[in-house]
Order: sequence, then structure tokens, then C-alpha cells
Amino acid sequence: MSTAGARQADTRDLSPLNGSARRLRIALLGYRSNPFSGGQGIYIAALARALTDDGHHVDVISGPPYPVLDGDIPLIRIPSLDLYAVDNHVTALRLKHFRSATDLCEYFSMLTGGFPEPWTFGRRVLPWLLRHGREYDIIHDNQSLCYGLLGLKRRGFPVVATIHHPIQRDREIALAHAPDWKHRLLVRRWHSFLGMQTRVARRLDHLVTVSEASRTDIADAFGIPAERIDVIHNGIDCEHFRPLPERPRESDLLVTVASADQPLKGLSYLLDAFHGLSTTRPALRLLVIGRPKEDGATLRQIQRLGLTDKVSFRHGISRDELVDCYARATLAVVPSLYEGFGLPAGEAMACAVPVVSTSGGALAEVVGDAGVLVPPGDAHALQAAIGSLLDDPERRHGLAARGRRRVLEQFSWPVAASRLGAYYAQMLAGRA
Repeated sequence: MSTAGARQADTRDLSPLNGSARRLRIALLGYRSNPFSGGQGIYIAALARALTDDGHHVDVISGPPYPVLDGDIPLIRIPSLDLYAVDNHVTALRLKHFRSATDLCEYFSMLTGGFPEPWTFGRRVLPWLLRHGREYDIIHDNQSLCYGLLGLKRRGFPVVATIHHPIQRDREIALAHAPDWKHRLLVRRWHSFLGMQTRVARRLDHLVTVSEASRTDIADAFGIPAERIDVIHNGIDCEHFRPLPERPRESDLLVTVASADQPLKGLSYLLDAFHGLSTTRPALRLLVIGRPKEDGATLRQIQRLGLTDKVSFRHGISRDELVDCYARATLAVVPSLYEGFGLPAGEAMACAVPVVSTSGGALAEVVGDAGVLVPPGDAHALQAAIGSLLDDPERRHGLAARGRRRVLEQFSWPVAASRLGAYYAQMLAGRA
């Protein structure tokens, strides 16, 4: 067996913790962890819950915007300037910030189009962990990949990092959609933190990711052997994301979860497909769980296609409200060009909603044969798949049941937490 094959087999054979297994104290790091900031915020809260339920003690250590955690999970706040939360980041600088080189770097980096939060989080969390880190058995980073992790490694701390997917993919797609050289320059400037993340990933001993597709892409993007990365799938909260049989399902309602103005999420292709469908299905509606920019490309496209009365948006909603949206939907659509795991697909399937998804990244891995898959970036294929499923209620019913069953059998947070617990034990024993 090859080295890569042996590493993969070890990961798949990780057995759940049992009553005699060691219970660990875990520091779970996130540079920004609010669930409305993206999938990483959902991951950190759900993983903390699952590890705690598995008997471990978890402290979440995060920069703002802070995660939404259950009351029994401690949150240690690492404040930053949080410039995305202020009305005008140009005028956000205060006299007190001149006493901190990190504050000044954060301010001027963002002022010039950079995204400094992963780097500045590392600068701030390292001193805290040097004082308190010996209280933990494991320090688990959630994709900050900051230089501070190397400082901890040099001092003998057990450090592991989750990489959900290579942000290099986001950069490539953003560059491809940039209208001119000025926008391409801004895209490259914003993604300048990737140089740090690449150097850190290459030097860490322990890396995990959430799908086989991500492992392949991370190895390629960061220039590291795939066998150095272990796969532990994300979990889906199957108790919360569930069918609501008492909620009447509406006809001709499509639901998608998408950051409206991020090209990576593929909403523009769904809007083109929806426009084609609406010409023969005047009652069809699209609900987007996301917030478009007021002057962004998404709203301009909706206006250009004459879809203003047919497309609606909701943002900042609770999980209960999201589950209710899925319960009402005729089907869910995941148009992403790339996903490191694909939580929206898994959560919709857990709610027993039939899914049409692209095969971008790990989406095919998650959806499997429990949904309809089309190539990413193909509006015509999306239109055909959605139209076919709208015309076939029996097939929709079958896919809905199959999707719920697939998520229950293959993806759950208890399983993910148990596998991570076993991985931590191997790390501490020097076998991972």
C-alpha cells in the first residue's frame, strides 16, 4: 500500500471514543466566528458542541465577530479593530490604537485593500496562549493558519489546523470575474494573506480537512503532499435540520443559500437558469438566503432580467427560520462553483428537501446519488435539471427521502466529534 493510501486508511479507521478514552481539554481557535460570516462560524460552534457532548472540555478562542455558542461552552474573546463592523473604517482609527503595532497594521492593511484578520489574530492570540496554553491538551485552529501557530509549535504545543478549502480557489474565480486590471489588483491585494497561510500549512505537522475533494485541492494549492492531510468530514446537525411534515410544502418555490455577490457561490448562473424557467413557469419564485450589495452585480442582474418581483432575499435568519424555509421549498438549489464541503446541500438534504446541485468541489461527495448533479458554471444544465425535477413529483419525493437517509447514515456531528477525538489521541501518542 502506498504512503498516501495508508494515511487515508488510518483516517477512515478512526474509531469513536469509548467510556475509557481520555477526555481532553481543547482550545478551538477562530479568527472570526459569527455564523452569519460564513460556514467557518457554523463549523466552530457545531464542533464545540459535538466535542463537548462527547465528554471533552472545549474553550472557543475567537476574534470578532464572535460565535454564537451554547451557554455551557466558554468563549474567550480576542478583540480586534473589527473594521468590517464599523460604519466607516477610514475614520475608525483612534489615538489608543497608536500604542499597538498590530492595531496599526490591521488599520492600514485594510485601508489599502488587504484582509489582515488572520495575521493580526495570530499576533493577538499567541501571547494569550503562551500564558494559558499549557492548560490545554490540544490547540485546534480553524483555518486562520496564522504565524502564531508556528510560534506555538516551536514551543512544543500540540497544534492541529482545519483547512476547509483552499482560498486560492476563491481568488482564481474572483480574478476571472474581475472586470478590469484595477479590480484584479484589488483581488490580489485582498488575498495577500495567502502567502502566510501557505508557509504555515507547509510547516505544521497536523492538518485535517473536511472532504476528499478538499484534500486534493489543498495539496495542490499549498504545495504539500496529500498524505499529510487527514480527512474528517463535517457533520450535519440532523436533529435540528429535519423534516417538518406539519409545514405545508409550497409549489414552485426554489430556495438557495448563497452569498449573493461572491462569484464562487454561482448565484449568477442560477439567476440565468431561473430566468429561462420563469418564461414558461410564471408562478415560479426564488428565495435567496443571503444579502446582496445595494449596488452589486446580483441586483443589477435581477433588474436586467426582469426578475425583481420573482426573487426575494432573507438574511440574518435563525436556524429555525432556515429549517422553515427548507420545509416550504419545492426544492433546494446549490449553484456553487466550488465548495470545500457543502453545508447548504447537506442541511437541505437533512431537511428532506430534494436537491439540485453542481458537482463543484466536494458537493458531489456530499450529495452522491441523493440529488441531481450538474457541472458548475452551466446555467443551461441547471435550468434543465430544475425543470425536470419540478415536473416529476414522484422523483422529488424519492430524492428527499434518500437525501435524509444519506445524511443520517454518513454525516453527523457525533460521528465527526468521535473521529476527531480519536485523531487527537493519535496526535498525543505520536501516531498522527
